[in-house]
Amino acid sequence: MSASKRIVVLLSGRGSNLEALLNADLAGNVCEVISNVPDVGGLAIAEAHGIPATVVDHRDYPNRDGFEAALAPRIDACHPDLVLLAGFMRVLTPRFVMRYAGRMLNIHPSLLPSFPGLHTHRRALEAGVRIHGCTVHFVTPSLDGGPIVIQAAVPVLAGEDEDSLAARVLAQEHRIYPQAVQWYCEGLLRVGTNETVQLDGHHGTAGALVSPSLSCASKR
Repeated sequence: MSASKRIVVLLSGRGSNLEALLNADLAGNVCEVISNVPDVGGLAIAEAHGIPATVVDHRDYPNRDGFEAALAPRIDACHPDLVLLAGFMRVLTPRFVMRYAGRMLNIHPSLLPSFPGLHTHRRALEAGVRIHGCTVHFVTPSLDGGPIVIQAAVPVLAGEDEDSLAARVLAQEHRIYPQAVQWYCEGLLRVGTNETVQLDGHHGTAGALVSPSLSCASKR
């Protein structure tokens, strides 16, 4: 296996996906955690793991371009192989996204392309869907529209409310985000010319509610 990949995590809140990543046995190291909001749980988690934690508060800048002009050098100072959005609640400009094209992943709490954007669990319940879930995808200038790496689905239960659905989806986020990051760190993910993800060593898993299967083995 090649040298351990360097990872920067961007977040805005409690950091539960960061914690899941740090608890996984990844072929990569989180070298910096950056929040656009001060005093959030994700910063405390980083500090508890001995990881440098920085705040670049978007409210300190007059516009999105100013914020990103401050954020990008902080990311680049870590020389990351991979940038992860883990509950990062800022829409990024196309110019910023393209700076990290092919090496930025996001976890989104819906089965994309359904319910991009905010309030996904509420919208899923209002739409009456029977299956909901989460998606890891490469970040592109299209909001929540990048090539899909892995998805996990949960049934929507009778009488379910937004909080209970969110909790069950979050549990699946904690399973699939570390897996996607591991595949990237192992060099298994490739984005084809038609912007679909190819995963080396994966041959399909009929009937799975997690796809590709978490047990997909690399063949190196």
